[in-house]
Amino acid sequence: MLNDSTVTANVPASDIDRARTFYADMLGLTPSDENAGGLVYTTAGGTSFFLYPTEYAGQAGHTIAQWHVSSVDDEVRELKAKGLQFEHYDMPGVTWDGDVARMEGMGSAAWFKDSEGNIMCLDDAPTG
Repeated sequence: MLNDSTVTANVPASDIDRARTFYADMLGLTPSDENAGGLVYTTAGGTSFFLYPTEYAGQAGHTIAQWHVSSVDDEVRELKAKGLQFEHYDMPGVTWDGDVARMEGMGSAAWFKDSEGNIMCLDDAPTG
């Protein structure tokens, strides 16, 4: 049943070419597949997301995808060097160390918006 399935995130893009450039130049990602509906990205970790064109991109007021990384600090430093801007949110129990949020018992996280206004997250929270 569903427990044995994989899940793919769907990420909206109002301008698929602009989004492709952002994901390539800023995040270092290359589509693993391309079809009439959009672009598929597959990570070395075995997960994937589908970037598809729609006029409704960037309208979600919440995180739509998150990357579980070994070091949020290192990723933020690398992405900031490429010019990526990070978001800061007022959340209870969170302390900020520059662009990195520290959350007791949950690890660290950092949020940014992609070229389409979608909120993305980097975190080092345990996944299992």
